[in-house]
Amino acid sequence: MEKAISVSENPFYKTKKTGGNIKENAVVGLTQIAVLLIIAILFIILGIIIYQGREKFSWEFISSFPTDGMTKGGIFPALIGTFILVIVMSIAAVPFGTITAIYLTEYAKENSKFAAAVRFSIRTLAVVPSIIFGLFGLGFFIQFVGTGMDSAFNDGELHWGQPNILWASLTMALLTLPVIIVSVEESLKTIPRELREASLALGATKWQTIKKVVFPGSISGIMTGTILAVSRGAGEVAPILFTGAAYYLATLPESLSDQFMNLGYHVYIMSTQSSDVEKTMPIQFATTLVLLILTLSLNLVAVIIRSRIRRRAK
Repeated sequence: MEKAISVSENPFYKTKKTGGNIKENAVVGLTQIAVLLIIAILFIILGIIIYQGREKFSWEFISSFPTDGMTKGGIFPALIGTFILVIVMSIAAVPFGTITAIYLTEYAKENSKFAAAVRFSIRTLAVVPSIIFGLFGLGFFIQFVGTGMDSAFNDGELHWGQPNILWASLTMALLTLPVIIVSVEESLKTIPRELREASLALGATKWQTIKKVVFPGSISGIMTGTILAVSRGAGEVAPILFTGAAYYLATLPESLSDQFMNLGYHVYIMSTQSSDVEKTMPIQFATTLVLLILTLSLNLVAVIIRSRIRRRAK
């Protein structure tokens, strides 16, 4: 009687299996190469910035004003200006973006044309070049709102109708708004619909359900998304070119109607309009290093907040 051949002993099966393993190994190898390439590029960029900026990077550099046509000195006014910009931008963008995401997720009907129009607007804003936001801020906030405020309250005297830190912050808030809305909306969607329905069945109102059920379960994602959006805005330069950033200031901003210096804009100015670009190269790299530390610190805060909230939830 002829012996039956098992599937594992079938030559055709072995050939097919071997071909499949080769393809699978090739795909895995390509993905690993892509990951290593990304990591290598990141470390090369960090290495160049740290190596070139190490000479100037110090506490004196961080805490002193620029001198000698910004070829010497530090970046203290630019650091403070960036900090104020981030704070005002966050106050303007985070609450509005969170409220919009709550409406889209919890209150808007699935077939709502208004909600569809809002989502289309958000997607459109997300792909608009950042320089367009700067031109919008110049035309709307400065020339329309600011000039209107001066005409109404200052007898036409120029006060709000000029570039300042408030208009720059609101322009940056518009830039980060789509990212905040999308991140908060996705975080809210992670809460199962059954939990909402159970809360409503027990007699809770819609807002009580959002406050007691939805928010506690999604707060880590909300915080992470908003902080990452704000950290992205902290490094943008184009939106503030026309709305408030200054080439050089000998004093710190005293009110929201003052202009300000910014770390990203400071690097741009020194690399394009400095009296001696080569001489300011160490300052440029050191300033970039400070901006990078600021951005990475915000990202680290997001990771810490997320991990702590998850530990408490367990």
